[in-house]
Amino acid sequence: MNLHSTVATRNDSGKEGAAALSKQRLRVWLRLLEKNRGTLGQLRASLRAEFNTTLPRFDVMATLDRHREGLRMSHLSAHLKVSNGNVTGIVDSLIQEGLVTREVVHEDKRAATVRLTPLGVERFSLMACAHEAWIDSIFSRLDGDALEQLSSLLDQLQGDAK
Repeated sequence: MNLHSTVATRNDSGKEGAAALSKQRLRVWLRLLEKNRGTLGQLRASLRAEFNTTLPRFDVMATLDRHREGLRMSHLSAHLKVSNGNVTGIVDSLIQEGLVTREVVHEDKRAATVRLTPLGVERFSLMACAHEAWIDSIFSRLDGDALEQLSSLLDQLQGDAK
C-alpha cells in the first residue's frame, strides 16, 4: 500500500463515518419530532378535556400572564412567533369569554393593548397548574440527573436561539 492509497482509504472511511453520523443525526431528529408531536398531542387532548380550550389559547394566556401589564397585539404576536391575524381570532374569543381585555393605546389609535382580566388570571392559574402536572407526568421517567443531561445536550444543538 502506498501513501496515496492510504490517504484515499482514510478519506473514504472518513466519508463513510461522516455519512453514518449524518444518518444517525437524522434518525435522532425524527425521534425528537415524534416525541414532540406525541407530547403536544397529549397536552392538546388534556387541555380540551379538562378546560375545553386549545393549546394556542393556552399559549396566548401564558404570554399575557407573564406580562400582566399587558402587551400590544403586535408584541403578543412577536412573543408567540405567529402573525397578527392568528392572534386576533384567539384574543377575540378570549374577550367574549371575559378572560382578556383589549384597550386602544392613547398615543396610537391603531394599536391595542391586551391583558388578562381577573377571571383570566384565575382560569389561567388553574390551567398552568394542570399543565405542570401533565408535563411532570410525561417526564416522570427521567430523574434530576437525566433531566440535566437532556437539557445540556439540547443546549449543544446548533441554531439554538438563546
